[in-house]
Amino acid sequence: MPDFPFDTIGFDLDGTLVDTAPDLRHAVNHALATIGRSALSEAAVRAMVGGGTRAMLSRALEASGGPVEADAFGRLNADLLVYYKAHIADESALYPGCLAALDALEARGCRLAVVTNKLEHLARKLLDEFSMSPRFACIIGGDTLGPGHSKPKRDMLDEALRLTGGSRFAMVGDSSFDVRAARAAEVPVVVLAEGYHDMPPTDLGADAVIDHFDELVGALERL
Repeated sequence: MPDFPFDTIGFDLDGTLVDTAPDLRHAVNHALATIGRSALSEAAVRAMVGGGTRAMLSRALEASGGPVEADAFGRLNADLLVYYKAHIADESALYPGCLAALDALEARGCRLAVVTNKLEHLARKLLDEFSMSPRFACIIGGDTLGPGHSKPKRDMLDEALRLTGGSRFAMVGDSSFDVRAARAAEVPVVVLAEGYHDMPPTDLGADAVIDHFDELVGALERL
C-alpha cells in the first residue's frame, strides 16, 4: 500500500519478537553455577537483558556476588554461549500476535529487518528455530559491523536501511537501546510493553508504546 508511512521496519529480537528470557536464564545460571554462584530468577534475568550477552553476564555477576577477573569472565561468557546455543529455543516463544503483525506489514509492502545486539549467528539460529529467517531482508547482530557499532549507536539501523534498499524506516523494540538508536538515526520507534525494559516503557521516550502486536500496524500508521 503506497500510503503506508514506512517501507522498512526494523525489529529488535529478545523481548520484542521472541520471549527468550526462560532460555537466557538457564544459560546464565549454568555459567554462574560453574563458579559456585546461586541461581537467579527469571524475573531478575529479564531485567538484565539488553546490550548483548557480555552486558547481561556482567549484570548477573554483579547481582550474584560481584565481578570476576577478565580471564574468568571470558571463560564464563564462552560457557554461557555454548550452553545457550545448545538450548536456544527450549522454552522461548514468539510473542502473541507477532506473526500476524509481520504478515500485515508484508501485505502493505514493507521490508522487514532484524536489528539486535544478540550475536548474529545466535540471532539467525533462534529465528531458524521458528522458521522465521526467510521473512527478513536482513539480520544484523551486535557483532555484524564489528566492535563499537551496536545499539544504542545508529550504525546497525543505517546498515539495515542500506541492505533493504528502503527510504522510510521505523524501529520496533523494547528497551532504551532501541529508543536511543532510533533517536540517533532520527527515525520513529515503537516500544512493545510486554518486552524487557531497563525503565518503565512509558519513560523510554518512544513515539508509541503498544501492549500487544495487534496494535503495531495502527501505531505505525499514526506516526
